[in-house]
Amino acid sequence: MIALSLAEIAEVVGGQTYDIPDPSVRVTGPVVRDSREAGPGSLFVAFVGERVDGHDFARQVVETGAVAVLASRPVGVPAIVVEDVQTALGALARHVVAKLGTTLVALTGSAGKTSTKDLIAQVLQRKAPTVWTPGSLNNEIGLPLTALGATEETRFLVLEMGARGIGHIRYLAGLTPPKIGLVLNVGSAHIGEFGGREQIALAKGELVEALPEEGAAILNADDPLVRAMASRTKAKVILFGESGEADVRAENVRLTDSGQPAFRLHTPSGASDVTMRLYGEHHVSNALAAAAVAHELGMSAEEIATALSEAGSLSRWRMEVTERPDGVTIVNDAYNANPESMRAALRALAAMGNGRRTWAVLGKMAELGDEALAEHDAVGRLAVRLNVSKLVAVGGREASWLQLGAYNEGSWGEESVHVSDAQAAVDLLRSELRPGDVVLVKASRSVGLESVAQALLDSGVEGEVAAR
Repeated sequence: MIALSLAEIAEVVGGQTYDIPDPSVRVTGPVVRDSREAGPGSLFVAFVGERVDGHDFARQVVETGAVAVLASRPVGVPAIVVEDVQTALGALARHVVAKLGTTLVALTGSAGKTSTKDLIAQVLQRKAPTVWTPGSLNNEIGLPLTALGATEETRFLVLEMGARGIGHIRYLAGLTPPKIGLVLNVGSAHIGEFGGREQIALAKGELVEALPEEGAAILNADDPLVRAMASRTKAKVILFGESGEADVRAENVRLTDSGQPAFRLHTPSGASDVTMRLYGEHHVSNALAAAAVAHELGMSAEEIATALSEAGSLSRWRMEVTERPDGVTIVNDAYNANPESMRAALRALAAMGNGRRTWAVLGKMAELGDEALAEHDAVGRLAVRLNVSKLVAVGGREASWLQLGAYNEGSWGEESVHVSDAQAAVDLLRSELRPGDVVLVKASRSVGLESVAQALLDSGVEGEVAAR
C-alpha cells in the first residue's frame, strides 16, 4: 500500500486510535487479514469469523512488525477502532484508489472471470506495472484488500467483481470506481439465488452503469443479454466475440492436437495469430475479452497476440493440466463449477483425448435452484455426446442425476458410474487408469474434488511430475 500515517488512516475510516503513542507512524507494508501474512510495516485487519476472531491475534501480529490493527474493539496494542471493520476497509480502499489515479479495470460475468482476469493481468503487465485480484478474492473483503496492494508505481489495477444479488457490484464499483468495465457473459451460476438469467443480467450490468462517460464498456457480442447492456452506460462500447460485428474478434478458431486454442486475432489496430498455452476452446472468448481491454489501453494487435500466446494459468485448480510419469494426464478444474463451465471443460477434455481414453470425474453444481435436476442431467448427456470414455459421478443426489443423464442418453451401462464420495472415486480410478488416459476432475468448490486430483498425482507413481 502507499504509505499512510495512522492518523490519516483513522481520519479516512472514521476510527478512534487506541494505544498508539505516535499517530504519525506510517503503514508502509501490506494490509492483511491473515495474521500469518503480517510483517514489518503492515496493517492487520481483524475480522470476526464463524470460527476465528482476528482480534485474538492482535498482539502476535504487532510482535511480528505490524504497525497497528484495524479493529472493532480495543485490543491492548496499537489499534484503530471502528464500528464496522468491513466498511472501514472499503473506505480505506476508496481513499487509496482516488489518491493514486491508477487506471482501474473491473470485470464480471457468470463464468470465466478468474481466467480472464489472469489473462488481462499478464497482457497489461507487459505494458506497465499491474496489480490484480489474486485467485477469486472478488467480494466485499477481497476486492478492497487487492486495491490496497497498489502503489505509486502501479499503472493498471485489474479487479474481479463477483455478485450474489442485486446491488453487490454497485457497491464494489463504488469502492473502486472503474474506468474500464468488462462483462463476460450471463449464465446459470447462482441462478437459484438470483431467480433467473434476467436478474443475473440486471446485477452484472451494474458494472457498466458505474462507468464514467470517458470510460469504456467492453461487452460480449455473442451473448444477447450482455450486448443489451450497451444501453445502460454512458461510456464508449467495445464489442468482443466471434461475431462479425465485434470490434475485437477471432477468426479461424481451432484446437491443436493437445486441445489448446489457436485463432487469428482482429482488433481495430490490426490482426495477428494466437496459439494459447491454456486448454479448451472456451478460452478464446476469455482471450478476446483481454485483447479488447489491452487494445483500449493502447497495445497493438501484435503485442496482444504475443502476450496471449505466452500467458499461463495464474490461479490453482482451473484447467490445471499435469502429466504423470506413466503418461496419465490429470486435468484439475475442481475450483468451481456451473453449467457453462462444465460444458466448456467437457469439450476441452474431448479435444485433449485425441484418441486416448477420457474420464470425466464430476460432482455437484451448487446454487442452481429449480434448474438443478435439468442442468445435471444435461451435463451427463453431453458427456455421452462428446464420446467421453468414462463418467464417474461423485456424491449424492446431484451426482445421481449426472449419472442418470449419461445412462439415458447412451445406455452406457458400465461406462457411467455413481460413487458415494471422493475416496471411492480415487479407489476406482487407481484400479482402472492406464497409461495415456486423460482425467478431468470438476465440481463446485464445496465438493472438494481437488483432493481426487491430488490423490491421483500422489498415488504411488515414481519420478518427477511434469506440469504443463
